[in-house]
Amino acid sequence: MSRTITVKGTGKVSARPDYIVLSMTLETRDKDYDKAMDTAAQQLQQLDDALIAADFEKSSIKTTGFNVRADYSHENDGSGRWSQIFKGYVVSHSLKLEFDLDMKRLSDALNAASGCLSHPQLSIAFTVKDPTAINEELLRSAAANARRKAEILCEASGVQLGSLTAIDYNWNELNVFSATRYSMTEDCECEAAPMAAKAMDITPDDINLSDTAAFVWEIIQDK
Repeated sequence: MSRTITVKGTGKVSARPDYIVLSMTLETRDKDYDKAMDTAAQQLQQLDDALIAADFEKSSIKTTGFNVRADYSHENDGSGRWSQIFKGYVVSHSLKLEFDLDMKRLSDALNAASGCLSHPQLSIAFTVKDPTAINEELLRSAAANARRKAEILCEASGVQLGSLTAIDYNWNELNVFSATRYSMTEDCECEAAPMAAKAMDITPDDINLSDTAAFVWEIIQDK
């Protein structure tokens, strides 16, 4: 029976953000379905027009989610009986705008979005343009870490490290975003909203990632 050694390797990578993701959510409600949909379309057009006027390409404004639901409330008639009351249709439209890290460019986008009549909810995140490169570096780091541990353990135990026989890795999607949060007050007055979006010369925190994988090697012989 062949002898083996199993080692868990931990990879660590740090990267500087170079990309901005501006997430926007439009929401409208009306008791009439057609009116709710028409208003949602108008809001989207207003947002598109505002961002295009700020020199963003229409093709760069991507839909990430679209949902239409019936909204109900539950009311007590005073005698202990509850009834479901139809409140209207709610249309939610989620979008994103991505561009290279440029705080002046971000200011332009925020001014355009917050100043338009549709008043979208805004969320800003900092990431990297090419997450694949970071993921690959992370896996190489985990593999190198595991092999180094295995070599040390074998050397300390008076045996030699043989061939790699198995790798166990959980392919979960990594959260390649900086911990830095850039937010705007949602309840600011309409005229003050553009003022809140003035460019700030900030440097987002580095993105720090770690991941693990298990490696199995043969132990080929005693020294």
